Amino acid sequence: MLRPLTSALRLLRPWKPLQTRGCASDGAARGREIQVRALEGPDQGITEILMNRPRARNALGNVFVRELLEALAQLREDRQVRVLLFRSAVKGVFCAGADLKEREQMSEAEVEVFVQRLRGMMTEIAAFPAPTIAALDGFALGGGLELALACDLRVAASTAVMGLIETTRGLLPGAGGTQRLPRCLGVALAKELIFTGRRLSGTQAQVLGLVNHAVVQNEEGNAAYHRARALAQEILPQAPIAVRLSKVAIDRGMEVDIASGMAIEGICYAQNIPTQDRLEGMAAFREKRPPKFVGK
Repeated sequence: MLRPLTSALRLLRPWKPLQTRGCASDGAARGREIQVRALEGPDQGITEILMNRPRARNALGNVFVRELLEALAQLREDRQVRVLLFRSAVKGVFCAGADLKEREQMSEAEVEVFVQRLRGMMTEIAAFPAPTIAALDGFALGGGLELALACDLRVAASTAVMGLIETTRGLLPGAGGTQRLPRCLGVALAKELIFTGRRLSGTQAQVLGLVNHAVVQNEEGNAAYHRARALAQEILPQAPIAVRLSKVAIDRGMEVDIASGMAIEGICYAQNIPTQDRLEGMAAFREKRPPKFVGK
């Protein structure tokens, strides 16, 4: 039962700052399909993953996957990242799914290896230690929705279109969709959506519980991003270690029976007891003032 707590134990290791923070502003970074931007001022603590592959509508190709995995590997070691927000730089689309044109050039063996990489990438997103939010301002189809499902929270524009449409292409979801959608919506509804390849609007997705919030789209086409950012701002003031351990307790607890889940919660709680933030929270309550958490 202790095996699922690897992520929790990793939280207590020393952290290293990300050396490329803010790199999205220079010319070299602008040419990348995945850009990383650490926000400043009142948004300090929010880091954005900006998906920027306009000609392919952010389709999941080899370069895209490699750059995203590289970014995640660096960011997971950065203590300053309190919330990780996934958004698109391409108006009208979050991620159109797999790059089928690229995949047509692959052999069957190469396809199998690539899909394994995709599945691994989604697992890395799901296992990211800080809360993750997907801002769906446009199409999120197939692998694009699987990417959003790997995030902790999802915000969509009411006009966004999403669905696991693989069966309409002679495929089945292969990057976690058959596992994460049932855990999100329940087995029967997930089967219906996957079997039919149905597309949902952001409003419909909220009614079903697929997204946390659906908002009216604005003229700039980034309403979901602004709502996702506001949601991230609600998380920022909270104790970072407590938030991260809560994520571990929930995620690992959902994989086991409730008795084992209670034990996992207990282990996570025990890790939080010696933190400075817990003492600060108690002192702030006693002194009737807002707490100042530092993530230690």
